[in-house]
Amino acid sequence: MGERIYNFSAGPAMMPESVLARAAAEMLDWNGSGMSVMEMSHRSKTYAAIFEDVERSLREVMEIPDSHRVLFLQGGATLQFSMVPINLLPRTGRADYAITGEFSKKAFQEGRKVGEVRAAADLSGENFCRIPAQSELALDAGAAYFHYCMNNTIFGTKWPYLPETGDVPLACDMSSCILSEPVDVSRFGLIYAGAQKNMGPAGLTVVILREDLAGAAPASTPGLLDYAALIKSGSMLNTPPTYGVYLLGLVLDWVRSQGGLTAMRQHNLAKAAVLYDALDGSRLFKPSADKGSRSMMNVTFFTGDPELDGRFVKEAAAAGLVTLKGHRAVGGMRASIYNAMPMEGVEKLAAFMREFEKRC
Repeated sequence: MGERIYNFSAGPAMMPESVLARAAAEMLDWNGSGMSVMEMSHRSKTYAAIFEDVERSLREVMEIPDSHRVLFLQGGATLQFSMVPINLLPRTGRADYAITGEFSKKAFQEGRKVGEVRAAADLSGENFCRIPAQSELALDAGAAYFHYCMNNTIFGTKWPYLPETGDVPLACDMSSCILSEPVDVSRFGLIYAGAQKNMGPAGLTVVILREDLAGAAPASTPGLLDYAALIKSGSMLNTPPTYGVYLLGLVLDWVRSQGGLTAMRQHNLAKAAVLYDALDGSRLFKPSADKGSRSMMNVTFFTGDPELDGRFVKEAAAAGLVTLKGHRAVGGMRASIYNAMPMEGVEKLAAFMREFEKRC
């Protein structure tokens, strides 16, 4: 077996080694069942126990209140761009969106296909380098929901506060920062996240929905797109991503072993500080995001010279620091340092940046 590298991919991202090792050990025979979790019927009692235990673990780790239901779905966050307006927009017929990056922009565009949505904030004119202040949000008190993306992977920004929207429910894409720190779930009407960054492998989508918000979808809505129907079926209108749910359970066990979400936040802040300190002290590298809006999950930076950026990415990969190329929409570099990225990987990247700078 070759040596493990440090994978800074924005997703699918690296997973904790102990989780991968446990999954490998249980691959052929889960808990004496004589079969892999991959082979289990989602209707079997054996798998039902796994499914229920994972939901229970997620509720405990995130402190999800009884008012909210948990759904394990497919389709990624992208499908939620459509499901959110289909299910929530009919409540009042209008919705607010904050456009702070590529994915919140896509969510806004999908929402417009369903009904009347408006931009309560749009930072596209500033190349999405910051998050708008509360005072900049042009809010509609009659909106069915306020949608925003908490952490913007492409541009390296994160909302440093929870928007105050009065009685308007928050609908949040938390794909790239869920499980990275504690959040008050009771403040949200809906949270959704693709699993492939902090929760597990690609293919699983988690939705956390305040139950009273379900049931507004038009009668013509297909069952698989209707939150109420999915709640009623216990996420099993069709075969759910069974192995992805199982792996989420292993990740949740690992998060608990690390001290839970409060400890996770401290660890992530410490990792991010190492990289931002290196950037702030550099004459060559420049961070993309404004200081007050910086993400602790995705650190974006550049040299100003695309050729030099390419050289850095290539040489870093040769040093075992891979997938540092920035998104095609912005170029430069991006270091995604999700929960599973150890401090050693971040320190090695910072040291490589300093060494590279000396040679340039």
